[in-house]
Amino acid sequence: MFSHIALFCLVLFVAPSARSSTDEFVFNGFKRASNLSLDGYARITNDGAIQLTNETMRVMGHAFFSSPVRMLDSQHKNLSALSFSTIFVFDIITADGEGGGTGLTFVMSPSKTLPQADSGAYLGLFGAGNNGNFSNHVFAVEFDTAYIPGMFNETNDNHVGIDINSIISNISTPAGYYSNDSKKVDLELEMGKPIQVWIEYSGDMMVVNVTIAPLSVPKPSRPLISYTVNLSPIFKEHMYVGFSGATGQIVSSHYILGWSFQTNGMAAPLDISQLSIPQPPSASSSSNSSSMALAIKIGAITSIATLIAVGTGISIFFYLQQRAKLAETLEDWELDHPHRFRYKDLYKATKGFKETELLGRGGFGHVFKGVIKHAGEEVAVKKISHNTRQGIREFIAEIASLGRMRHRHLVELKGWCKRNEDLLLVYEFMPKGSLDMLLFDGENSTILSWQQRFKILKGVAAGILYLHQEWEQVVVHRDIKASNVLLDATMDAKISDFGLARLYEHGNNLHTTHVVGTLGYMAPELSRTGRSTTSSDVFAFGALLLEVACGRRPIKFEAPPNELSLVDWVRECQEKGELLQVADSRLQKCYNKEEMELVLKLGLVCCQSVPEVRPSMKQVIQYLNGDEHLADDAGLIFSEGESLDLASVRISYASSYAMASTSSLTGGR
Repeated sequence: MFSHIALFCLVLFVAPSARSSTDEFVFNGFKRASNLSLDGYARITNDGAIQLTNETMRVMGHAFFSSPVRMLDSQHKNLSALSFSTIFVFDIITADGEGGGTGLTFVMSPSKTLPQADSGAYLGLFGAGNNGNFSNHVFAVEFDTAYIPGMFNETNDNHVGIDINSIISNISTPAGYYSNDSKKVDLELEMGKPIQVWIEYSGDMMVVNVTIAPLSVPKPSRPLISYTVNLSPIFKEHMYVGFSGATGQIVSSHYILGWSFQTNGMAAPLDISQLSIPQPPSASSSSNSSSMALAIKIGAITSIATLIAVGTGISIFFYLQQRAKLAETLEDWELDHPHRFRYKDLYKATKGFKETELLGRGGFGHVFKGVIKHAGEEVAVKKISHNTRQGIREFIAEIASLGRMRHRHLVELKGWCKRNEDLLLVYEFMPKGSLDMLLFDGENSTILSWQQRFKILKGVAAGILYLHQEWEQVVVHRDIKASNVLLDATMDAKISDFGLARLYEHGNNLHTTHVVGTLGYMAPELSRTGRSTTSSDVFAFGALLLEVACGRRPIKFEAPPNELSLVDWVRECQEKGELLQVADSRLQKCYNKEEMELVLKLGLVCCQSVPEVRPSMKQVIQYLNGDEHLADDAGLIFSEGESLDLASVRISYASSYAMASTSSLTGGR
């Protein structure tokens, strides 16, 4: 790796005599920068920084160097991409130190206007109408501070990624840098302190290196990301270079403090002493309001102190403050639903929703472990994000459904609570965590035996059958996936997260108005019709069957093109008579051959593109139990043109996301 990097640096330093002319510029601050083009909410501050966004929800800002730079070598017949290097310093400042915004990007585009760009999840780069289009010719490096599980190929809510023509990252990794002893040091993008970035591309080696570090740390020798890609078909002959920033339901101010750029060589180092560090945008107003609040509190304490001892008065003050913090007012609809917990009991159970009790972050909120002291019972408390109206609807839907459902393969809802804008659901605690975590979570992953996997799949199937046919109403879950399958102490599988479910009377039209779900599990008809049915749940379960058997996710962007889609890859291997080659290698062939073939073929049958030919969950269980025999050629019958490639994944997903932009999966992003 290090020799690879050294060679990369050597290539960048080669004199450009045999190459096209060099474009270069340096901004040690932007006070006298007249050759910048700004749009949206972008502006130059009095201190000489570019401010891309401010404390306004769902806005974006762009700042480009006014003149385009040549990015293709005209001396080569095929116009190969030139090498380039850029260095810049950014700072993300959040209101009152709380998380916010969606992030910023370094971007190279044939246009300064970025047509159809949208804020929020699209980071001001793309929009629903052009996300994933090859005609975009956009290269970007994102510094993203929001996270939607299962989407955009993201790792968490603090990551760096490379985006090419799509907001779905080609590669993504948690933000950080490597110290001299090659140990990775985590770096919080929203820490409110400047971060320096080095982005380098070798046109000869076709490698992009991205390195970041705090401003006080010299450039690390090892990059955070080293990604092989040919940018020649992406670049136009002339490209604009600059930055994009965006906010969502929560806001941040995104600043660029200094910037240098050069083609065919290394960008000039920045003079750190000339950079102005921005102050929190609401520092003065926060200070005034805090001073006023403090004066009121001091006045109250002084009044009490005239009657009782100062020490007792302070104790009473803090007691009343804590009591007010935990106070709650009931609304009429809340009285109609049983199993309501008191907020202060859940607050104590989770140690004040302490970070150490956090079990996981979902697309809709956080889940904390809690212990109900009077019962001595462990529970999981799902605290739903309060920055979206969608949260209220999903909250009530989940109470209405789960509160009345009882099945051994569904996570039991034990109760609920609402305090002001805080929405909380209390579930039974699942000590083994999620199936996704056990399969893929690095050091925490477990090599599940085939017997365990087959048992889990049969349990999930039984739970879905209950939702579809055995309860008093039909429930379309709409987000069946590995992370929504939880495991108890005996490794029994239970389906969780009914926030996306919709209830229907048996026999009624099972159509919904919003496309929701997770890329890789979403049936192809969803992007065309926007209608979720029990059949789309069957498709998602088919993807889960293949995922568990093969030990890899339904969509794997870093895989070879023919293996990008797990469904396509398994089908191709079956057509070649090599079906068992896709089985998870970690099993070391320790599995029942007949069961493995059954699961793989059944997964393909469930993932057929025509909804009407997919089996019902009752039929699926009959196959899994051996009550019905699956034909040897099962899974080979598909509609013409069903094969999936990277471009179609992105284009299909863009339209799906557009229809789902107000769905619970945005998580306020």
